[in-house]
Amino acid sequence: MKSKYALWLGVLFIASLANPLQAQQSVARQWNEALLAAIRVDYARPTVHARNLFHTSIAMYDAWAAFDGTATPYLLGNTVGGFSVPFNGITAPANAKAAQNEAISYAAYRLLSHRFQHSPAALATLAGFDALLADLGYDTNFVSTDYSTGSPAALGNYIADWIIKYGFQDGANEQNSYQNRYYKPLNPPISPDLPGPGDIVDLNHWQPMVLDAFIDQSGHLIEGDTTTFLSPEWGNVTPFALKSDELSIYQRNENAYWVYHDPGTPPQCDTTASNGFLDNYKWNFLLVSIWQSHHDPDDGVMWDISPASSGNNPPLPQSVNEYRDFYNLFDGGDPGKGWDRNPVTGLPYEPQIVPRADYARVLAEFWADGPASETPPGHWFTILNYVNDHPLLEKRFRGEGDLMDDLEWDVKAYFILGGAVHDAAVAAWGIKGWYDYVRPISAIRAMAARGQSSNPDLPNYNTTGIPLIDGYVELVGENDPLAGRDGVNINKIKLYTWRGPAFVFNPATDIAGVGWILAERWWPYQRPTFVTPPFAGYVSGHSTFSRAAAEVLTMLTGDPFFPGGMGEFFAPKNEFLVFEDGPSVDVTLQWATYRDASDQTSLSRIWGGIHPPADDIPGRLIGEQIGIEAFEYAEQFFQGKITSVAETQRVHNIPTTAVFPNPARLGKPLQVRINAQEPEAEVRLYNILGQLVLNRTVHPAGSGSSIALSTASLPSGTYLLRINGRSWSTAHTVFLVK
Repeated sequence: MKSKYALWLGVLFIASLANPLQAQQSVARQWNEALLAAIRVDYARPTVHARNLFHTSIAMYDAWAAFDGTATPYLLGNTVGGFSVPFNGITAPANAKAAQNEAISYAAYRLLSHRFQHSPAALATLAGFDALLADLGYDTNFVSTDYSTGSPAALGNYIADWIIKYGFQDGANEQNSYQNRYYKPLNPPISPDLPGPGDIVDLNHWQPMVLDAFIDQSGHLIEGDTTTFLSPEWGNVTPFALKSDELSIYQRNENAYWVYHDPGTPPQCDTTASNGFLDNYKWNFLLVSIWQSHHDPDDGVMWDISPASSGNNPPLPQSVNEYRDFYNLFDGGDPGKGWDRNPVTGLPYEPQIVPRADYARVLAEFWADGPASETPPGHWFTILNYVNDHPLLEKRFRGEGDLMDDLEWDVKAYFILGGAVHDAAVAAWGIKGWYDYVRPISAIRAMAARGQSSNPDLPNYNTTGIPLIDGYVELVGENDPLAGRDGVNINKIKLYTWRGPAFVFNPATDIAGVGWILAERWWPYQRPTFVTPPFAGYVSGHSTFSRAAAEVLTMLTGDPFFPGGMGEFFAPKNEFLVFEDGPSVDVTLQWATYRDASDQTSLSRIWGGIHPPADDIPGRLIGEQIGIEAFEYAEQFFQGKITSVAETQRVHNIPTTAVFPNPARLGKPLQVRINAQEPEAEVRLYNILGQLVLNRTVHPAGSGSSIALSTASLPSGTYLLRINGRSWSTAHTVFLVK
């Protein structure tokens, strides 16, 4: 029987090694499982749930730390992001472990009951929280926050109450259901069911979608027929370990976009010259279409997907031009050479030969975090729990020192991982909101709608068109089956790729297969009611979350390898895939190291038609920094080295800048106003290709000082003006017109 919405992504992943006796799990683990279960039936909101995971981990950690002799609480008794939580200490109990269990349970219960009260599955979710608290032996009707009596339950309620208050002012706009405050899309929407890219204006920017029914990745029908960008202003949310010197603040339409770990502008569509496949923009998005030609299980291509042949990647590329050596354009995959031996058993890894198409399709669905999943940040909590349940894991912090009991291990592990995935969401979505980068479905259809950019002597030539590649991207000829009635499609672009959901009539038995389709009908390897995530592509959230989490698990366990030298997930033949039949054989995803799993996540998003390499690599690089910083920052609390939280997370009194007139007439000076007390600032102007066309060092005179920039030597067009101070940066899009 076809299992369309099975809980493969979470429940079975845990159950493969989980202890069935819940009573043997710590209370922190039980509340984490309750949270993951709630996420699975809530709306698919990776940013919101990364924050829920982090805030719940704060609640549990602070409740534990309040009764520990060494550790320092994070929020309790501290000031974070300008928000202070008073705490006068609590009488030491006779049984610290029992007090910690009680305080953790009330803190988690109160916070989660608040956060999920408006969930589409609130009735069942809240009942589950009630049942867990009762099963643990606690009274759901106890609501006091007066911990001066020494009551751990009251302290738990107190912690939850203050985290709820903290959440109302941390920049997430929770009190207004996380709605966007000022972001507006530049492009009109695309209707995927109709041919072409719609009325797209700018091929470098995200397009909303119009669908008859949009069902999010958790399987919920979303009201309205046009998708809304999820969390474009999330960079403004108070982070965990992100630092002020990693922050740039940009302005668009006089609104601020906070960007941590700014990777710079992604590849832009060049409207001035035709360099075909040498163009980084075109290469990136064409790779996505070519990789979707790998989804035919009958193509005869077989791969060894075991750690003997996959994983163990070389260092990541540091520039867009290096991506071509890292990704295999035509065959798929990366340069990972695999591992000679399992370091635990000392034996070679056993090969696993399967069709490449089955591997690619299972990968795309497993990491897509579709219906009944925990969203990408929660997925890594299931992996952490999987690791924690492994009988070969020794719970020694950093792999050293004394064995920890389950409660201390879980509380600390969740706190670190929660902080890391929250920071990953803040950084990745801050970048998404500011750069507002296009998704493959828009870029591929839009380039094809303009024609081909390879040969001006061939029909349908346009410098912004799509490059021709024999066997993958061609023009429709006169006798082509795609020519259409009266040759209406002759000289249009056709692609050899996955044929799309229109070729699947019964998902339990059909596969779409691979073949030639009109490029105007190109579709990512996704459900027809979802198509592509409702937010910009650059940078990949999956890559950022996964690499951050992989670094945390590596540092936490003191070992880059999974316990036993390998982690696994089983996808049964003809059962696992959701929107078409498959896989055609049993497939077991395998990873030697946490980084291998993370790298596999990143590849899955390319095979899924969601991200080009330009979205992926910066996410991995940023995630690596975030994971390490989050771990090292959290460790200081465990060691009691932080007695008060420094105000490093936020920057106050940020200088503001303005540009006028905008648009500006060529030949007329462009006025730049800088409100800053700085000895000097750097003003840089870039054209649409990212080329520096003007660079000046200026000396702001204080509030309201204005500098005039000459435009006499510049052509008309769109420019990016960046103003850099010592510890701040702002940017403006500038239009020069004749």
